[in-house]
Amino acid sequence: MPETLATPPRRWRAWLAGAGRAALVAGLCWMGWDLAMAQQASTSTSANVDATSLFATHCASCHGAQRTGGMGPALLPESLARLPAAEALRVIAQGRTATQMPAFAGLLSPAEIQALGAFIRTPVLPAPRWTEDDIRASREFHPAPADEPATPLWPADPMNLFVVVEGGDHHVSLLDGDRLEVITRFASRFALHGGPKFSPDGRYVYFGSRDGWITKYDLYRLRVVAEVRAGLNMRNVAVSGDGRWVMAANYLPHTLALFDSDLQLVRTYDARTLDGKRSSRVSAVYDAAPRKSFVVALKDIPEIWEISYDPQAAPIHDGLVHDYKMGEAIAKPGYLGVRRTPLDEPLDDFFFDQSYRHVLGATRPKDAAPAAAQDGKTAAAPATAQVVNLDVRRKIADLPIAGMPHLGSGITFAWQGTTVLASPNLQGGSIDVIDMTTWKPVASIPTPGPGFFMRSHENTPYAWTDSMMSATAKDTLTIIDKATLQPVATVREPGKTLAHIEFTRDGRLALASVWEMQGALIVYDAATFKEVKRLPMSKPVGKYNVWNKITRSEGTSH
Repeated sequence: MPETLATPPRRWRAWLAGAGRAALVAGLCWMGWDLAMAQQASTSTSANVDATSLFATHCASCHGAQRTGGMGPALLPESLARLPAAEALRVIAQGRTATQMPAFAGLLSPAEIQALGAFIRTPVLPAPRWTEDDIRASREFHPAPADEPATPLWPADPMNLFVVVEGGDHHVSLLDGDRLEVITRFASRFALHGGPKFSPDGRYVYFGSRDGWITKYDLYRLRVVAEVRAGLNMRNVAVSGDGRWVMAANYLPHTLALFDSDLQLVRTYDARTLDGKRSSRVSAVYDAAPRKSFVVALKDIPEIWEISYDPQAAPIHDGLVHDYKMGEAIAKPGYLGVRRTPLDEPLDDFFFDQSYRHVLGATRPKDAAPAAAQDGKTAAAPATAQVVNLDVRRKIADLPIAGMPHLGSGITFAWQGTTVLASPNLQGGSIDVIDMTTWKPVASIPTPGPGFFMRSHENTPYAWTDSMMSATAKDTLTIIDKATLQPVATVREPGKTLAHIEFTRDGRLALASVWEMQGALIVYDAATFKEVKRLPMSKPVGKYNVWNKITRSEGTSH
């Protein structure tokens, strides 16, 4: 085409292009130099701060020289995994209200606070240890006065109490489920986790904290009975069906700890393979009351453990045995011994059928992306779920569930002559329903986004589930008809996180949590879905009805 004023000659276009490239390169060089200098200045500022000395001076007296905790909680990477970095910096700078954690903003510079925030997330070397002697030395016991009556200090129905864990300021509220009034509120250990567990008569509750403390609390007399530190980073506790035993599952160290009901240590178990070559974090421990045993999930070893507390338990034959009834191989005592079920890969997040003969577990993908904000539209490599028969000690079925099923928060209920499992999914916007006889899918119920909790009750035709893992639907609870397996209603708390339903003893009312620092319990009529009452709470992360828990209601987690 002919060259015009609007079209520079080719030689000029070439020259301009070359000059442009030169300018771009020069600009990038200067930009890189500026960025490098800024980074160097930032690094120099951080490098000039001796975080180890700062911690020793300002923090060790409360949190321990090895950051394993003392008056204050443990400050280990394992203990802080769920605490956002920004929140940790805020706590260092501003302190925690109603605790002995002071504010350091007036004493330390922003760079020093930043350095401390990074320091507490680094591994402690050498790795801290927590031995049986340490466990025994940590125990505190407060015996009841000789003339103390075994009756409640309050007039409420002992079987319709709610224990409410308020994660915002680390307190627990005891709620009268009939009057919907708080009976008492008391401080808890830092970051309770795994759900409180009750004694069979409902009088005592056991709390477990992330930094390893177990607290036995008397709900009748409103006082702490005993405390012990089972480990440095603990996942949960379980109470035996006969009320005699308490077992703790630890991430650090790699152990289980067995206690009597007053938290006196009986023994620990190293979470290792039979040959002792590999160890594992302990994901969770569950009480299988019909089997008179604890069932143990291991994070890093492809095994399920069962530890019987039945004195008449059959002996244990490890390894390959032709016929254990013939007494081949060397038997170990079955009572409080470890019975191993080998797997192809570790399983997590257990759910049990009502007989506890079958355990359902999920295999977590190692490279899973965070589920939040995905709303079921994208997902990491799919997790699989399996059914393991604890009697024959092997896998008997694969569950066709994609995404990341949260089996531990599933529920069971009767449906068309069979029993089904309904489970939320951490990565998919649906509820998976599985026939527990055939282990085949029955339905996939759509929800607005990925959820964490699902609850129901024998006396209600509905199941409630949240979408709290969704960026856009975390404020919505979906209500599902258990007969049709279809959503029938939603309730919302716009802009807030609404989650974790629990029912009153009779199933007439449903209580939901507004998971915010300035949060609340919202009480709904379980038939009309209308709000009945609202009680202010500080991030009520969970609420637990005594009757539903001790009777192992089909609508709640066990």
